[in-house]
Amino acid sequence: KPENILTNIVESLAESIPKQNAAALFQEGNPDSVAPRLNKLLNRQKTVHHVLGGGKSADVLLWRNKKISGSVLAGATAIWVLFEWLNYHFLTLLFIALVLVMLAQFVWSRASGFFSSSSSEVPRLKLPEALFVNIGMVVGSEVNRALGFLQDIASSGDLKQFLVVVASLWAAAIIGSWCNFLTVLYVGFVAMHTLPVLYERYEDQVDSFAYQLLGQFRNHYQKLDAGIFRKIAKAKANSKKHE
Repeated sequence: KPENILTNIVESLAESIPKQNAAALFQEGNPDSVAPRLNKLLNRQKTVHHVLGGGKSADVLLWRNKKISGSVLAGATAIWVLFEWLNYHFLTLLFIALVLVMLAQFVWSRASGFFSSSSSEVPRLKLPEALFVNIGMVVGSEVNRALGFLQDIASSGDLKQFLVVVASLWAAAIIGSWCNFLTVLYVGFVAMHTLPVLYERYEDQVDSFAYQLLGQFRNHYQKLDAGIFRKIAKAKANSKKHE
């Protein structure tokens, strides 16, 4: 089954990560200072399940029930293969599905009259209106929050944060040019269903590696700050004095 194959892939990825002591990656520093910092990364004072919001959605992302998680990932993979590899179109599949539903209801209504004196009621497919309302509210809330964040960065006057956000958006634009929107969604969906469970299983190793990267990034940023950002700030201050 596809879900069993995907489950085996996730487990193989998890087992392929070498298990080592988290403090060993900080041999140059003080081992006693590693544990407190590890607990602060990604809100690690809370469990991964709690950080993901808890509930059934977190259970699916953390593979608490392998059959459900594997089925969800297999369904997403099937959809991506249909549209990306086999070049099916959404409208084509939609109309074919509607035709099959109508054909099933037609056969049901006709067959019920032959096998019973009283025709049974044909089941009807009806989606709850609250579902669309909730989806619209969630999407609207997230879009407004993202727009608010970008506008706050743009109007805050903080050049450092502004350049970081602009560079991130530019990198996202370059990545988006390599593949279409559906592939980006699928890659993000697969990452959501693999990275949390791997992080939960090997959180100490991931935290240690992340702190090494953060340390290197901090050093490079300090050099950039001393070489460029401070000169820009000084030039701006001098121009104000001359005015």
